[in-house]
Amino acid sequence: MTAAPRTRPPVLLDCDPGIDDAFAILCALRYTHLLAVTTVSGNVGLEAVTRNALAVLELAGADDRVPVHPGADGPLLAERNHAAHVHGEGGLGAADLPSPRRAQQPEPAVEAILRLSHEVDGLTLVAVGPLTNVALALRTDPALADRLAGIVLMGGAADGGNVTPVAEFNVHADPEAAAVVFGSGARVTMVGLELTHQVRCGPAEAALLRAAATPTGDLGATLLEGYSRWHLEDHGTPDGAMHDPCAVLAVSHPHLFGAVPRHVVVELAGTHTRGMTVVDRRTGSGGGAPNAAVTETVDAEAVVALLLEATARPLGDPPLPSTAS
Repeated sequence: MTAAPRTRPPVLLDCDPGIDDAFAILCALRYTHLLAVTTVSGNVGLEAVTRNALAVLELAGADDRVPVHPGADGPLLAERNHAAHVHGEGGLGAADLPSPRRAQQPEPAVEAILRLSHEVDGLTLVAVGPLTNVALALRTDPALADRLAGIVLMGGAADGGNVTPVAEFNVHADPEAAAVVFGSGARVTMVGLELTHQVRCGPAEAALLRAAATPTGDLGATLLEGYSRWHLEDHGTPDGAMHDPCAVLAVSHPHLFGAVPRHVVVELAGTHTRGMTVVDRRTGSGGGAPNAAVTETVDAEAVVALLLEATARPLGDPPLPSTAS
């Protein structure tokens, strides 16, 4: 088992829960100093994703210390394009969580991002949904790029998309926002499909979470069971990529990930290319100046073990024994 570092990095999580976002929240609670959650329309609409964030935090026992700030209810320019066919109309598949007791914060997401960037040294912004909130914050205050320790985003693809042949969902949902982020001068880490497709969970992992007999374990099992059924019907295999937790774990356990400096450009036009992240892999004088660290390698077994540990055990419980063989 790969233990969490003794010093937990301060993190603000921008997300659109979403099945894999729920796992990202639980990983952030377990392995980082999670200061706040901001929500953005993406997998489903803003009202639903905000409710889901509050409900997952409450189930994990963290609702009294992690505020949730609602953000953009749609992309900068693009049409809304949700993913209810994957995540269900409510965003969390077949999971039926109680209505959260706590309300969202009145402070909007962009204001919360900017405030925390001033208050917290070494803050990392982990963005696992469309990048609308992040782009709006950077547009409001371009100096944000220098104050943050980094922006770690789950999004993009170098070798093929999951919405179009070349575009990944989060970037395709708001390409203009993604272009702002990659062009901001911030220390950007891209956790794209080439990386996340290496980290997969399915029925075996759902069974382990169900056997833990904890509220968060049961939630994780229900989410994985539904995700596996959809993945089997749509892709022919029950094991699906766990996209969003990878971005969190790349911050808390960076030694498990390998990244290469690359120049990344977001295509904003073209019937087939809009939303594509063009990753320049050329070396020497022909390559563009790097503007992102693009993750390419991962210890997938260790990452899955960390994900299961974070999901199965509520906050404060001792860690699970290693599930790695």
